[in-house]
Amino acid sequence: MVLNKDLKLYFSNFYPYKNKAMSNKKHIVVLSIGGNIGNTRRRFNKLFLKFKQDNKFVILQTTPLLKNPPFGYIKQDDFINGLIIVKTNLTPIRLLNTIWQYEKRFKRVRSFKNAPRTLDIDIVFYDTIKINSTKLTIPHKNWRNRQSITILMEYLK
Repeated sequence: MVLNKDLKLYFSNFYPYKNKAMSNKKHIVVLSIGGNIGNTRRRFNKLFLKFKQDNKFVILQTTPLLKNPPFGYIKQDDFINGLIIVKTNLTPIRLLNTIWQYEKRFKRVRSFKNAPRTLDIDIVFYDTIKINSTKLTIPHKNWRNRQSITILMEYLK
């Protein structure tokens, strides 16, 4: 895959990653991770290890990490983004609450829409279900318009 000059891929021990072990967990979830404050790549490595230690999740696969320009509020540093595919038995709402706990653990502050952040975790897909509520939308409502997601989805094939 050829990327334009504003984009850069990073490869490490955990990104990309593929797990060949079997899991009896029921649901397959695609999570998008992003951040642009501090050492995001190191933070993502710590996040990977936290997910791996958490018995609520089995990591199936990750993508390489992608450095890309911000959107929405553009007067901020570039973002690092990645995708993590997990299996879980959590319901979508319990998963969302767990994700918010992870974001808090990694010092996420929600100051305004599209603000710089240490860690953002979005549920892109949860099996093949569709939810459209005030609290949660699955599939993620803007996934097709997010360059980081569409480019990184190619690495999951």
